[in-house]
Amino acid sequence: MTADSVSPLPRSSTSREAPAAVTAMVQLIRDSWAKSEPYIADISQFFYGMLFTLAPTTRDFFPINMEIQRGRLVRALVHIVQMVDRPDDLAPFLRQLGRDHRKFGVVPRHYEAVGTALLASLKNHLGREWTPQVERAWAEAFTIAARAMQDAAAADQNPPSWHATVVEHRRLTWDLALVRLVPDQLVPYHPGQYMSVEVPQRPRLWRYLSPANAPREDGGIEFHVRAVDGGWVSRAIVSHTQPGDVWRLGPPLGRLTVDREAARNVLMIAGGTGIAPLRSILDHLALWGENPKVRLFYGGASREDLYDLEELRALASINPWLNVTPVVERGDVPGFEQGTLAEAVTRYGSWPGHHVLVSGSPAMIRATVSRMLVAGSALDQIQYDPFTID
Repeated sequence: MTADSVSPLPRSSTSREAPAAVTAMVQLIRDSWAKSEPYIADISQFFYGMLFTLAPTTRDFFPINMEIQRGRLVRALVHIVQMVDRPDDLAPFLRQLGRDHRKFGVVPRHYEAVGTALLASLKNHLGREWTPQVERAWAEAFTIAARAMQDAAAADQNPPSWHATVVEHRRLTWDLALVRLVPDQLVPYHPGQYMSVEVPQRPRLWRYLSPANAPREDGGIEFHVRAVDGGWVSRAIVSHTQPGDVWRLGPPLGRLTVDREAARNVLMIAGGTGIAPLRSILDHLALWGENPKVRLFYGGASREDLYDLEELRALASINPWLNVTPVVERGDVPGFEQGTLAEAVTRYGSWPGHHVLVSGSPAMIRATVSRMLVAGSALDQIQYDPFTID
């Protein structure tokens, strides 16, 4: 609930259908939210005031400058309750969020305070349109989500967070840095997962990053971080991180993975630093001589955005199961596909029988997945993680 999510795409035909009562409940939520969303700034201000009154200790979960937070938490909460009719998508997402929020020291009374503040904020804005039926819908949906998160948090035996020391910070371009860290304990992540990080330059501003390497014996983790416009954390990492800095790492999250025992070939689509989780998977696959065939489309606006291309080509040169196709939107670069990643990938059809992994900015993920669906790909072929990088 601490980061913006990629807007959900149509659910897979294999997902369980929600009961009619749940569908009706979610429709009430969506209709009432549509009337409230234009006033998100006022609703958020009321929400935080109410939350900090009900549970003063929750103030320590957020950055000192609350302007940075804006309406993120309220939007994330609404996104979650609107997915109650999609249990196959929502349940694993909530389990991960519940584990992730252990790093804040969240306890059950905090969930109750958040729910109360959210409903009070909406009621204050909607006035007469806040009917008993609308209130019951919001309350039931939030209760379902909160219970799933609390159950997952209670079942997790790992530490709430890890400390990791920066051992290398190297600028790859003016706005891109490679950061290597060694944690105080091994972080049990799987290739393709991501984790939240807190850096000393921006306390309480947690952001999600993906390791670009498979787990190593020494526990070392490599992140690729691009400074984005308005990105308080990413800019601090790129410009001010130094060896010796101590970061906090949250629990591993995400479901991007490749089953190397499966018969399906793999299509990977990466934009910019979205290559990191896919690079982690490739790093893991390279431990074996035989793997499913992997076709990687790696793209960006210009040649400079494909900062990891030479490393990927070197990996492909010694692993015949890997084929790398670079894509640029601007410029005529010999040997490169032209256009967006969505355009380049769908020139080859619908990729039947392939397991598809998509990683990049939310806009790139939406455009690519949507275009693939139009081209005939099935949604249950495609995996992506719904988070933003700053």
